This record gives sequence, C-alpha cells and structure tokens, in this order.
Amino acid sequence: MKKKILIIDDELDMVNMLRNFFRLKDFDTIEAYSGEGILDKLEENPDIILLDINMPGIDGFGVCKEIRNKTTSPILFLTARGSETDRVKGLMIGGDDYIVKPFSLNELYARVYSHLQREERKGMAAANKSSQLIIDYSSRTVHYKGKEIIFTKTEFDIIELLSSHPKMVFDREKIYISLWGYEAMGDNSVVAEHIRKIRAKISEFTDKEYIQTVWGVRYKWVGKKIFHQNGV
Repeated sequence: MKKKILIIDDELDMVNMLRNFFRLKDFDTIEAYSGEGILDKLEENPDIILLDINMPGIDGFGVCKEIRNKTTSPILFLTARGSETDRVKGLMIGGDDYIVKPFSLNELYARVYSHLQREERKGMAAANKSSQLIIDYSSRTVHYKGKEIIFTKTEFDIIELLSSHPKMVFDREKIYISLWGYEAMGDNSVVAEHIRKIRAKISEFTDKEYIQTVWGVRYKWVGKKIFHQNGV
C-alpha cells in the first residue's frame, strides 16, 4: 500500500516539485497551501507531514500546535529559517525533524524514509505486544507472556528463518539447505521432527498456531510480524 504524504507550503512551485518527486517515489500526495482548514486534510490520514513555517495567516508553528494532538504522524519542518531558536522551537512544539531550505531532495527522501521506518517498528512492537509472543533475534530467545520458551539451537534457527519471512512457504529441502548447507549429509525429513518439537513447546503456553503446514511437506510462519528486540 502506498504511503501518503501531506505537503503544506504556500509556495506553489515548492508544492509542485515535492508532489512530483514523491509521486515518482510511489507516494500518494495531499497538498495544502496554508494552515486554514488543515484538519480536513488530516481526515485523509497522511503517514507523514512536510510543513513550511513561513506561511500567511497561521504559520507552520501554529499549524503544528493545532494538529499535533490530532495525529501521531511524523511532522518534518521545511523552512528557510535556520536559526537555533527556530529549530529548538519547532522540535519542542511537536515537530519530529527540521530541514532548512535549500535542501537536497535525496536527503529529504532519506529522512522521510527513516521516519516511516521508525513508525513501522513502533507498529511491529505494538503488534507483538498484543500477540504476546516475543522473539529476540539478538539474544536468540523466545518469550510468551514474559515466560521464556526454551529451544535448542537448531529449533531457534528454524524459528528465525520462518518468522523472518512471514507467510513465505518453505519446503523441507529449502529449510534443510538454509540451516546445514548443500554439502550436509543427512535426511531433510529431520526438519519435520524439529518443527514438531517447536510446536509442542509453544503449545505448552498457547494454542495459537505459529507454524502452518502447507500441502503436507511445506511450512510457513503465520503469526504476526516479529519485533526485533534490538530494534533492527
């Protein structure tokens, strides 16, 4: 699904440039040329907001104050006002970033992308909090409702492989090769036994199914997206 970006600037050329650029980056754009009636624009649920400061009537600072309690979307100030006082004020009233004109479009895109990624990580954390299953890839541990589920190295390797690619289907051969390599000597049917043990251990804590069998010999992770405890 495309991300929506709200562009608020009284300069028509600036709005047109940003609209064209972000549409090329596969965004849906929403445009506003002043702070008047800005709450109506929020009803379109933008994922991120670019906000000029120097606008007639209500300026960008006033707009930020008006909308900050109405949306959790990141607000990035775009302005020619580069003083430390203005930067501090913009961040203190609820802005998430402050970019001084003129700026590089590529740098702007990088900052927009970074903020959207951060929001996605927050969503992943919230989703896993509600699902109650937490997988920490850095410490290689799994917890359910705060209680650790103990897995062997191989069992965790399988969990990591499947959960890192949710809803992707893996056959036994692909799992076997991913874990032990092409040169390994053994029978890929051992994968089924490891998955049986993983399911048995999870079932001691919850009856929710996290690994689904597909066509008898393939598997996929069907739980919610996994939150990397290290923030990656």
